[in-house]
Amino acid sequence: MVSFSILAGGLDTFIATYLFNPSNASLTLSGRFEGGTLNCSWIGRHPTNNSVFYALNELFPGSIRSFTTTPDGAIAGPFDTALSGGDNPVYLLALSTGEVGVVNYMSGTGRFVPTTSPLMFAIKTTPTITFPAPKGGMSHPHMVFEHGDEILVPDKGSDTVWRLRKSKQDEMWKLSGDIVQPFGSGPRHIAVHGDRLFTLHETASTLTLQKFPKLAFNSSTPFIANLSTIPDNPPLGSVWAAAEILMPKATKLFPKTYIYVSNRNRPADPSSLDPRGDTIAIFEHVGKGTKKEGLRLVKQVFTGLNQVRGMSIGLEENGSEKYLVTAGAAGSGGTVVFERVDGGAGLKEVARNTEIPQRNTFLWLH
Repeated sequence: MVSFSILAGGLDTFIATYLFNPSNASLTLSGRFEGGTLNCSWIGRHPTNNSVFYALNELFPGSIRSFTTTPDGAIAGPFDTALSGGDNPVYLLALSTGEVGVVNYMSGTGRFVPTTSPLMFAIKTTPTITFPAPKGGMSHPHMVFEHGDEILVPDKGSDTVWRLRKSKQDEMWKLSGDIVQPFGSGPRHIAVHGDRLFTLHETASTLTLQKFPKLAFNSSTPFIANLSTIPDNPPLGSVWAAAEILMPKATKLFPKTYIYVSNRNRPADPSSLDPRGDTIAIFEHVGKGTKKEGLRLVKQVFTGLNQVRGMSIGLEENGSEKYLVTAGAAGSGGTVVFERVDGGAGLKEVARNTEIPQRNTFLWLH
């Protein structure tokens, strides 16, 4: 059986490469690349060139850099660097427009950097977008999501999802509307399926479902569903903060779409940690377009990890879509590969490597 290579970034000095072999259920640390890789807490692939990826440096000032990788995870670079336009970037996305979008958590800003080629940034300091802060608070943008001709940016500090469109005058991204979320809920990451918006709220630890509203400022639509992501009977003193959401497209192997949400328990007292680790909650979108439309919690999967954060599902093209890789942002649980079982309704651990205690972000290679 073929093996799969996985890149993994984190809050340290290197990007790691793992080799996952399903035939003997092994996950081997095959390399560490250092060079422009300080605090690479998020990495993302180029949309059309499988050998190119981008990594951010979660620092002040923040930056984004371009790298290449071979299919077996041999990394080279960085080939170019551009400023992120703020403090502590936490998410980047290579867009279909040829730009790389990045948002800065601590400064409430974002930037869309054009490229002249997959590896080279055209302008090192493009205009910075400042997201409006709430009265007496701060903007904390946490994701860049491309949806048709729009960019969506969930903002944990402002409790909204910003909508950006390109200006016809100068072809620059402009704030064009927002989708207001409940006060204090802390929208962190989103997914879109058809005309439905799925929002993961960090502060409230909830997953919500609503119709996508018309473009306007201060717009919203009623929630169709609003479910907690927290597992039943958590330890006394638990402090929860939902992290990431995955909603993979349906495939021949997985014809039904499930939603995967990572949970983080961050208590002040370590005795409030669950010995089974934090969970990945699996949800199903049911009854779309009917009076019974909603979300259903299918399963809570205990991971043996502390503060489950980044997750990544493999690629349909090479068969790695059967697997999900994740890690904890704290503790010593290492990196874990789960097999998606029961059509995606469950997860079964198949391999774990604890040589590097914590990772934040993953990229399956072709």
